[in-house]
Amino acid sequence: MPQKGMVTTMSNSYENPLCKRYASGEMQAIFSDDNKFSTWRKLWVALAESQKELGLDISESQIAEMKAAVSDIDYNKAEEFECETRHDVMAHIRAYAQQCPSAKPIIHLGATSCYVGDNTDVILQRSALLLIKKLLLNAVAKLYDFAEKHKALPCLAYTHFQAAQPTTVGKRAALWIADLLLDLEHLEFALSNLKLLGCKGTTGTSASFLSLFDGEHEKVKLLEQKIAEKMGFGFKNNSGIYPVSGQTYTRKADYYTLSVLSGIAQSGYKFSNDVRLMSHLKELDEPFESGQVGSSAMPYKRNPMRSERIASLARYVTVNALNPALTASAQWLERTLDDSANRRIAIPEAFLATDAVLSLMINIAGGMTVYPNVTEKHLREELPFMATENILMHCVKKGGDRQLLHERIRIHSIAAAAEVKQGGVNDLIELILEDEEFDISRHELNSLLNTENFTGRAKEQTEEFLHTVKEILEKYKDLTGVEVEIKV
Repeated sequence: MPQKGMVTTMSNSYENPLCKRYASGEMQAIFSDDNKFSTWRKLWVALAESQKELGLDISESQIAEMKAAVSDIDYNKAEEFECETRHDVMAHIRAYAQQCPSAKPIIHLGATSCYVGDNTDVILQRSALLLIKKLLLNAVAKLYDFAEKHKALPCLAYTHFQAAQPTTVGKRAALWIADLLLDLEHLEFALSNLKLLGCKGTTGTSASFLSLFDGEHEKVKLLEQKIAEKMGFGFKNNSGIYPVSGQTYTRKADYYTLSVLSGIAQSGYKFSNDVRLMSHLKELDEPFESGQVGSSAMPYKRNPMRSERIASLARYVTVNALNPALTASAQWLERTLDDSANRRIAIPEAFLATDAVLSLMINIAGGMTVYPNVTEKHLREELPFMATENILMHCVKKGGDRQLLHERIRIHSIAAAAEVKQGGVNDLIELILEDEEFDISRHELNSLLNTENFTGRAKEQTEEFLHTVKEILEKYKDLTGVEVEIKV
């Protein structure tokens, strides 16, 4: 609640780090006071216009007066009124009415606070989801380029972070893209199902509007249709407005929206963890500027701080999705106000943090450096163990005893593993070459140890998948090519 005489500066009051350090200016603008309160005024204009069109005594000059002041918001006056009324919507009605004296009698006519509050929330969420969609597609585009470039580069794969059958760097990137495409499907579904509250009055019965229109039910229904169309929510088969509601739209809608953001955050978290692990292995680096400092104490360090930031913010978004779930389940009958303070914080911050996660993904994916010599080194260190079955089958085809050779490989593998764990090199191939039971030459072994023999269809799978990804990116080509700026 604003208080008279309160002075704040950047240095003596808390500022949300999502705005100061992480989220883009574009996302901040969506949830800004200017956008919020000018949307309130646009909704009041739409209400008055629609009421006039349906026969209420509202003049063109009143509407023109309201339109002229849509963006001219006197925040000081609104704050004064709110200190007096302890009601933000009433305060802005009074501030608007003071600027529009002839329209004063018809501003907010028949409406309740949720008419502007809830409808604005949906409108802002749609704008924010569209921005998230653009960022998500740009993250996919950057990862597409990365996967295409490295689709055939073999690398050691891991299960349980233990060495496993090799894959390619590009195939690993394809897994990141696949997660984001699932998020895109979820996002598009949520966007297509966003609905306005409409104007249904204090308990959702439209009683006040029915009174205004002298009991004409069709005019009350048309009023919602006209408002939806004016605010950009097409009204086909009642799809633009919730058909029934209490005073508010169902808070489950907020949960579905934030679940989309949670899904994106989960994908970003997975991506960032993989980058951090590969960074530890020295197989890959995220972008690192020439003057960037990795550690205040250890100047040699090159920490994957951008990936770590993704993990940190993504964790916040994922946990934050619990807020609308609990809010939706706790609503009483037709209306309770324990949703208000929570939603003011949880919804914008979920979007701001997701915006930051995707911006970081775009930045990292577009500037990652892969070190093929290191990936090959790690692969070569483990490849002898993975090649044992191929060696066994090759020697059996030459006439060897399968059971005898299997036992010899087991003995040599245990010895080689013990040597590695003592800090030595993997000498399994040398042990096999020295074992006369195998009757195999170094040339034969080198052929069997060709890394391409162990990556299966990784390259082909990546190529086939990227063909589909390319079609999706082509469909949305007008949304790609975005440049992002990482603040800190």
